[in-house]
Amino acid sequence: MLNLGDTRADAPATDLIKDGGDATFMQDVIEASKEVPVIVDFWAPWCGPCKTLGPALEAAVTKAGGRVKMVKVDVDQNQQVAGQLQVQSIPTVYAFYQGQPVDGFQGALPPSEIEAFVNKVADLGGEEDNGLADALEAAETMLAEGEAADAVETFAAILEEDANNAAAFAGLARAHIALDQVDQAEAVLNGAPAEISKAPEIEAAHAQIDLARQAANAGPLDDLRAAVAANEDDHQARFDLATALHASGDVEGAVAELLELFRRDRDWNDAAAKTQLFTIFDALKPTDPVALNGRRKLSSMIFA
Repeated sequence: MLNLGDTRADAPATDLIKDGGDATFMQDVIEASKEVPVIVDFWAPWCGPCKTLGPALEAAVTKAGGRVKMVKVDVDQNQQVAGQLQVQSIPTVYAFYQGQPVDGFQGALPPSEIEAFVNKVADLGGEEDNGLADALEAAETMLAEGEAADAVETFAAILEEDANNAAAFAGLARAHIALDQVDQAEAVLNGAPAEISKAPEIEAAHAQIDLARQAANAGPLDDLRAAVAANEDDHQARFDLATALHASGDVEGAVAELLELFRRDRDWNDAAAKTQLFTIFDALKPTDPVALNGRRKLSSMIFA
């Protein structure tokens, strides 16, 4: 059994609500959320519903007494981070914890639902104690170092203690993928409780399963490179090359080929290049440089 004794002190109720933006997002949100959950309110001065939602969020965050913080981002003045997080309408609210987006919603909500949302996010910091966090970190280290079988055991042990731990479900699935047990990975995710089935970590693991299944059918890299070199307009060969590159671990190379395919013919095969790019981005952490750069380049092509 894991030692789940809670040794985390409550966060001080100071500096709870602040204005943020592109330049400070990493510090104010990503880094800060490693200590206490952070709610990000994407708004604009011209947005009517934002004028109601923002103060209600601030009131609920203040009432939570330091267990959660809030950062307000004006999308008119800070388009980079809004674009990276695919904010398509406002108000949009994201919650971050341990450097990752863990929840969110779009549009206005009744006051009771706003307070429930804030309390749910705040509970993340109080419920995940040091023992569980250490176990998750250890399991992720095992997986990164190629010890997938040990990672499976550790993630499973965490789920015995916390059956609603989305990070552990996703980690367990990724460990099975590393062991070439893709069907087992899918079974793990399908067994996740309904209330966490749409968590970002689990959505990312689903994307990794899709990519793993594609990798099983990837052709030889050298043959595909030769086919593209012989005919740069052979879109299927370029798409297959991207699949093979991703299967070999060259995620950046795969993204580059898909971006080139999108540049040449964005509508080819029902916009397959864009769809595949989003699958790869979804499988990566939101802050991964490959995902951030890839999204930026794709957006510039879409709106060119």
